[in-house]
Amino acid sequence: MDFTLLLTVAVLVTGAIWLLELVWWRRARRARLAAGAEGGITESADTATATQERAPKEPWLVDYARSFFPVLLVVLVLRSFVVEPFQIPSGSMRPTLEVGDFILVNKFTYGLRLPVLDTEIVDVGEPERGDVMVFRFPSDPSVDFIKRVIGLPGDRIRYEGKQLFVNGEPVAKSLLEDDAVAAPGERLLEEQLGEVMHPVYNNPRDPGPQMREITVPPGHYFMMGDNRDHSNDSRYWGFVPEDNIVGKAFAVWMHWDGGLPSFTSVRRIQ
Repeated sequence: MDFTLLLTVAVLVTGAIWLLELVWWRRARRARLAAGAEGGITESADTATATQERAPKEPWLVDYARSFFPVLLVVLVLRSFVVEPFQIPSGSMRPTLEVGDFILVNKFTYGLRLPVLDTEIVDVGEPERGDVMVFRFPSDPSVDFIKRVIGLPGDRIRYEGKQLFVNGEPVAKSLLEDDAVAAPGERLLEEQLGEVMHPVYNNPRDPGPQMREITVPPGHYFMMGDNRDHSNDSRYWGFVPEDNIVGKAFAVWMHWDGGLPSFTSVRRIQ
């Protein structure tokens, strides 16, 4: 279900009903009311005047449209141009993001786009290496993915022996924990992409995917999950077009794994 499409349709329908009420329906009801008063046989002059001055009753459909339109419009504007909430459904971004994390995505960091059409109307900025970005899956744009930006347009990317290379240089990383408690058999490392320091998981017992050097084409980005051995990312399905960008993830505001919601994990996303 495309929530943005449904929300946009709801805004258009309620707005159209309210507009028709303001410019046409209200006047038509008042005209009918006045005509009825003028055609009355037994009404006195005072009664007829009171009938004309009495406001016609507003239909229930108009009443609902007038009540919901401003609320729906505000929600649409906020989700389309300011911030949108998402829930993490898989472990591909562990340990940065856990299954059940609820995150906030900045919609204007990479430019303002029209809802539903996703056409960019204002160019604000470009993704940077190390950003955690939400995008529409190239093979199925109805599905949203979240990964880390590894390669920018023109970058040369290679991944061999658990080591990431960008433009021929190995990406710096250091061991934080061997046989991590949260994921036995894995290594918790800290990696630096540009100015961003972030954790990653690697399993030395899992050979994982190997990738020869490739060049990111113009207008595209190379994405990887922080859970390097368990992430369905650009190593398997290719690059993310610029038109598929949704926004930059910047905060975890709640965690819910089926029990009581937890707000203790509220934090900024690195």
